[in-house]
Amino acid sequence: MALKPLKTNVVAVVEKPLEKTKSGILLGEAKEKPAYAVVDSVGPEVKSVKKGDKVIYKEYSTTEVKVDDTDYVILKEEDILATM
Repeated sequence: MALKPLKTNVVAVVEKPLEKTKSGILLGEAKEKPAYAVVDSVGPEVKSVKKGDKVIYKEYSTTEVKVDDTDYVILKEEDILATM
């Protein structure tokens, strides 16, 4: 099931925090969720980001949705602070 955002909304897939480093060191549970995600789809009025962009966003202004074991956030384009 695909989420189709309206107007200036963006749907992004939340990235899971690392559980271990590249060298194999196990990390403890993250205290905070990361405030970055990969854009999955954009609304028709979005101008500054596109599908596949990795974005940093304002955490408090999102709507979290879980569809088919994938965690998504729906946010407004104006709440995106930067791309990576």
